[in-house]
Amino acid sequence: MKKLLAIVLLSCAATVALAQTAAAQATQGAQGQSGNPQRMARMVQQLQTRFANANTTHDGKLTKDQAAAGMPMVARHFDEIDTQKAGYITLPQIEAFMQQRAAAH
Repeated sequence: MKKLLAIVLLSCAATVALAQTAAAQATQGAQGQSGNPQRMARMVQQLQTRFANANTTHDGKLTKDQAAAGMPMVARHFDEIDTQKAGYITLPQIEAFMQQRAAAH
């Protein structure tokens, strides 16, 4: 139970941090400035780690149940991310979705 709670808390914190980074990058991009590559690399690493922890079957595919347990923000947007309606999503699909959302804001 403690592990699940830790994963959920980490997921929430990483989601907030990722959203802040995306918003900052969108603002910087609009101003013609480059983002912080170290911070971006850290965010990508956190996303990869969270995906790996949530992907309990270790098949590179995240089901809606796995997303709900380990990546709540991803679970809330699962149907938007699963554009192929395959019933699972991959890390590249999540990354593309987040980039698309950052560009829209």
